[in-house]
Amino acid sequence: MTPSRLLLTPEDGDAPARVGRLRRLGLGERPEPEFDAFAARVAGLAAAPYAMVNFIGEHRQFFAGLHQPDDRPLTVVADPDRAHHEPTRHLGREYGFCPHVVVRRKALVLEDVRDYPRFAANPVVDELGIRSYLGAPLVDRTGIALGTVCAADVQPRPWGRAGLETIKALAAELAERIERRESGGI
Repeated sequence: MTPSRLLLTPEDGDAPARVGRLRRLGLGERPEPEFDAFAARVAGLAAAPYAMVNFIGEHRQFFAGLHQPDDRPLTVVADPDRAHHEPTRHLGREYGFCPHVVVRRKALVLEDVRDYPRFAANPVVDELGIRSYLGAPLVDRTGIALGTVCAADVQPRPWGRAGLETIKALAAELAERIERRESGGI
């Protein structure tokens, strides 16, 4: 890689371990009403039109929990000649900001993605119209970042310190729920 080239999708050396852990937990392959409800709660607390519980695999990300407005569902233009675009629960790793959060293992606040050249060129900006993002890693008890809890908007947003603290607390809460679920608790 030449120094002048931006790395748009981060290298993810932890992906094989993450995928194995997700399989053992039975996560990341199907939508779950519990995660949809959690995403709706995230959207409400963040006052954002989009929110996700997102598990990251080696080649794609999967929204096990998804909240989106009825009039503007998440769609991806995989084939520009298609006249109809369907809502999706998965995206390639090259889309969005969650793969960066997982690799960095740190929350990410982008109040206006256009202010960050590394992120402004991301396909979700042009194809989905996302302009702001707030996400935190979903780290399980083994220390593996399984995915993210995130919110996004089509307008620039001043998420601020309160937004950052909220998304981090929500990610920690969901990680605890997954741990209870794994141990057979509620």
